[in-house]
Amino acid sequence: MNMITKIAAGVSLAIIVVGAWGWTSYQTAITEPVVSHKTLVKIDKGDSINKVLIKLHQEQINVDSTWFKFIAYQKNASDKLKVGEYELAKGLTIPQILALFVEGKTHQLSVTFPEGWTFKQILQKINQHPDLKHTLEGVDNQAIMAKLNADKKHPEGLFFPDTYFFTRNASDFSILKKAYDKMQQVLAEEWQHKESDLPLQDSYQALILASIVEKETAVGSERPLIAGVFTRRLKMGMLLQTDPTVIYGMGDSYQGNIRRQDLHTPTPYNTYVIKGLPPTPIAMPGKEAIRAALHPAKTDNLYFVARGNGTHVFSPTLKAHNDAVNEFQRHIKP
Repeated sequence: MNMITKIAAGVSLAIIVVGAWGWTSYQTAITEPVVSHKTLVKIDKGDSINKVLIKLHQEQINVDSTWFKFIAYQKNASDKLKVGEYELAKGLTIPQILALFVEGKTHQLSVTFPEGWTFKQILQKINQHPDLKHTLEGVDNQAIMAKLNADKKHPEGLFFPDTYFFTRNASDFSILKKAYDKMQQVLAEEWQHKESDLPLQDSYQALILASIVEKETAVGSERPLIAGVFTRRLKMGMLLQTDPTVIYGMGDSYQGNIRRQDLHTPTPYNTYVIKGLPPTPIAMPGKEAIRAALHPAKTDNLYFVARGNGTHVFSPTLKAHNDAVNEFQRHIKP
């Protein structure tokens, strides 16, 4: 073998070795996990691929810069990285990281409004949330409702209790809008399938009744029964006489107990004094309570009293009700 042949053979072998090494290295780069711990990485407007690499390294993400750039170029991703905060889970590979950045699957935060909360409690929750942009400080309730283009001035009950997801620095108003829009949707859908003989003029009155049902019980099976009691009272012209409305009407003066004089003190919400429904909801009802208000149980019951364990005793007559009150409230056995 002459010298030229030997040189050619050596070059060919080198190319093969280098090629094999490159292929192996590439396969490692696209298949081997590079994230050893869950972490957050934020891409800001104007960040280059190099800037993103710096941020990854700052979070101790063991990513090879050369292969990261090559794979980004190969996938045409370099100029498609979307602004946002991303949660990188343990075990992600370079292609999976790039896919997150390109698809814009940003880290989602959340805020939860439980059933039965008031609008005041909602505002407190979002005002205290550290990841929301606070734009509503000093804005009164009527201005908030106007900003929502709502046809009601009073916000109570008009926001659906649920968990809402958002990205960091979303505005507090955007969360309220999601909750408001969802309540409008749920209420409209449920109103379409209501019972035909309800003593309710419109869906807003259904929302008022549902809010009372929500505050009266947390037991799902009891909601239609309680709605049935109030529906029959409305039809008969009886006072609703429900304590949660009295408490709501007392506002900040309520200190944990309702006194006899409170039951006789007129407020727009004291259903021991006013006839019919109060003027607005008293809390946020969930879908079950709304559905119960629109599909009340058909029984003869006109009264109910708490057993003391979260459930109630329902009675069709005042005598039976008084007996239940004596047994479960006064602990007097018949």
